[in-house]
Amino acid sequence: MNLKYAIFFSGLLLIGGCTQYHSPARSTWPTYLRGASFTDMTEMARIAKRPVFLGAGGKLISQIDAPAKMDYGDKIQNDTVISVNYMANLEYELYDALRKPGISVQRAGTDVVVILVRDAIMELDVGDISPDGADTLKTISKILKKYDATFMEIAGYTDAMATAQANALSLDMAQRVGVYMAQDGINTARMFIVGRGAARPIAGQDDIGRLTNRRVEIRLVPAR
Repeated sequence: MNLKYAIFFSGLLLIGGCTQYHSPARSTWPTYLRGASFTDMTEMARIAKRPVFLGAGGKLISQIDAPAKMDYGDKIQNDTVISVNYMANLEYELYDALRKPGISVQRAGTDVVVILVRDAIMELDVGDISPDGADTLKTISKILKKYDATFMEIAGYTDAMATAQANALSLDMAQRVGVYMAQDGINTARMFIVGRGAARPIAGQDDIGRLTNRRVEIRLVPAR
């Protein structure tokens, strides 16, 4: 009898683990994304957002434990050393955890950029997060909770063929990713969410290039 119950409950857990994620109703997105900014993550925008970020429990790079070897003379220099070390560790953890087709992790100075090709995280014919996409975003969220002294810009992009609805489609992708992360416990006061349409292509306009250009980029910068 005990064995039968064990098999029964194991089956329930397996079914629960396979339940597909669906984005909540669009009308609820503003509630989930309360605290996020819908603008480019410029330096001025980050400075303006800092009081909101700190008020929502965020922390700055200067509050992170410093590496053992560093010069304690100049604060700006020290913050830079901490930032470089902190973001290098973040890049490594993301790169190590996201070895999947259609996903890449890049470094630009102290910034870390995660590129998520649309078809790697969303259903092919439906505007929603796919099971693999939900798994990927959950992995990213887990790491970003650990490295929480960062601001994040979630930017959606389309290919050049989707000119009529490009901005709406790209913003939709970015918002869906933002909503998922908010549901998974990421502080929305860290978020900047934008849809850039067909701007900033990273590949050509052939069939493969267009698939690559349809993407969401998560850019992470140290919070100062």
